[in-house]
Amino acid sequence: MKFKIFVLAILMICQMFSVNLTAQSVNWYQQDKSDEMPYNLGTDAIYAKILKSKIGRPVIVAVIDSGIDIEHEDLKDVIWVNSDEVPDNGIDDDENGYVDDINGWNFIGGPDGSQVSADTYEMTRLYAKFREKFKNVNPAMLKDKQREEYDTYVKYGKRIENEVKNSKSQYQGFEEKYQVFESVVNHIENLEEEFVLDENLLDSLSTSFNPNDAFAANIFNFYLEQTGSIPSGAELRKDLLGPLEDGLAYFGSKFKYGWNPDFDPRGIVGDNYSDLKERYYGNNLVEGPDAMHGTHVAGIIAASRNNDIGINGIAENVRIMVIRAVPDGDERDKDVANAIRYAVENGASIINMSFGKGASPEKEVVDEAIRFAEKNDVLIVHAAGNSSENLEEAENYPNDYFKKPKGFLFFRKKQPKNYITIGASAPSSGSDMVADFSNYSNKDVDIFAPGVMMLSTVPNNNYEVQQGTSMAAPVISGIAAILRSHFPTLTAEQVKKAMMESATPIETLVKKPGTEDLVPFSSLSVTGGIVDIAKAYIVATQMKGKKKIKSGKRDGKIRA
Repeated sequence: MKFKIFVLAILMICQMFSVNLTAQSVNWYQQDKSDEMPYNLGTDAIYAKILKSKIGRPVIVAVIDSGIDIEHEDLKDVIWVNSDEVPDNGIDDDENGYVDDINGWNFIGGPDGSQVSADTYEMTRLYAKFREKFKNVNPAMLKDKQREEYDTYVKYGKRIENEVKNSKSQYQGFEEKYQVFESVVNHIENLEEEFVLDENLLDSLSTSFNPNDAFAANIFNFYLEQTGSIPSGAELRKDLLGPLEDGLAYFGSKFKYGWNPDFDPRGIVGDNYSDLKERYYGNNLVEGPDAMHGTHVAGIIAASRNNDIGINGIAENVRIMVIRAVPDGDERDKDVANAIRYAVENGASIINMSFGKGASPEKEVVDEAIRFAEKNDVLIVHAAGNSSENLEEAENYPNDYFKKPKGFLFFRKKQPKNYITIGASAPSSGSDMVADFSNYSNKDVDIFAPGVMMLSTVPNNNYEVQQGTSMAAPVISGIAAILRSHFPTLTAEQVKKAMMESATPIETLVKKPGTEDLVPFSSLSVTGGIVDIAKAYIVATQMKGKKKIKSGKRDGKIRA
């Protein structure tokens, strides 16, 4: 058993670390196009050849996410500042309903400065409601709608039971691996106290009969092959134990919080959640307890370009408005709706939404907010999701279909024109060019963009590789920001059209996400293509803008 754990652990860590090394060395998605990488963005070439002598208008991009490290060295100069608000004076100076909202707003924080970190999944919340309703009910006595609800309650209960079981099993697996690797890291740190970590020591470790020596030798050999040097104990503690700690936190959160119907952190916020029209709650602490995801998204869009620090974001002339509404768990519809409204009312022209869930019990309030954004010409960019599913068959919210009004049997689903849904592509020109995890649909996913092995900003002035449609969406938000900056008379609908009409069509058969089946790329999205900045810019130059620009209007506030 121990040997099996040893082998699995070393293979898992080597796989994770080798991916990390490869991606850290090449910021592939921004590089120039080549025969081997024809679908790169070629961002630097765009700035050097097309945008070199052009000056664009400032654009505000709202990032609705888990929070952002606004002090990050590569983001602090691009964070939106509400110039109408006096910092920390406890007064709503601009009278927008939010006190001291200097850089944005946190809709999942409490008035005392406390924060919602973990939350449940939407299915868990629905199950908890059903459980209260049906706890003393004889199911044989139920009819029609109540019986349907009861059957849903039973179905949800079985799903939750399975998810708890699976996440506990995964947690235990990570726990076993952690113990194995912690033992060898401790052993290596002890060796450091007596020996110099060099190839002479490696030779002696390789011939040792001590299992920890042999394990240490395997790790040292792997690092030598990848980096040319032997790591210190401190480096190994970060590289080997860090990912395992992340795994423990991820799966532990699932069964402790996400799938736990007895957990409800909403009391922290202090709102009346049943009042869906309630707007003004939360606090101004926009970073939150875990800003990893949001910081990574923000960096892809607009990390300061050419400052000789870290990475270059896709767009210049951008200010990132920080709106926190996404916990470790499923976001709530009321918070998403209010986050969209806040972004629109305070001057954003693009909203990035790298989140999603499988149920939306208060969808109508989100729909109303999307209509509000459409009315005010704000583009919404949404990640398609990471479940390798066809969105024509799977539920994924928010989405661009408005909910059918009650009593309208023949209501045709209406779609907003300011909403674009993004799938993720990979650094390949062959059958693997679609991210294996990406959701897809030739009706519900509009376009693909790079989303695999994406290097970007993370908290505390660090940079890491992450992947997901969450990373593909900000690529589109960054490109949209370039277009809105240089073509301010184009509407949100026209900006979407420019990106979609200019997408590079893919003729190659590709693997359908989650399978080995080869399918036409055109079956996976509306455009059947991958975004192309240069072509989108050219298409935009040929469009006649439908929007009248008043000086300062876009950066001003809108009163609902």
